[in-house]
Amino acid sequence: MKKNMGKADRIIRVIIAAIVGVLYFTGTISGTLGIVLLVFAGVFVLTSLISFCPLYAPFGIRTCPLNEKK
Repeated sequence: MKKNMGKADRIIRVIIAAIVGVLYFTGTISGTLGIVLLVFAGVFVLTSLISFCPLYAPFGIRTCPLNEKK
């Protein structure tokens, strides 16, 4: 897998995941919606750690800078 996520994208995903986690564990969001958002938050953290988003690949989206070899 080639990296397709830049640093800013990874940071934003971790921040969103942290916010969702705090909202879920404080009881602000609950029920089915809370569980679904918590799963998405887990996916955000996982994709941030590996710097690869499977949804970006089919569309050719890359938020990381390309390394130019000289």
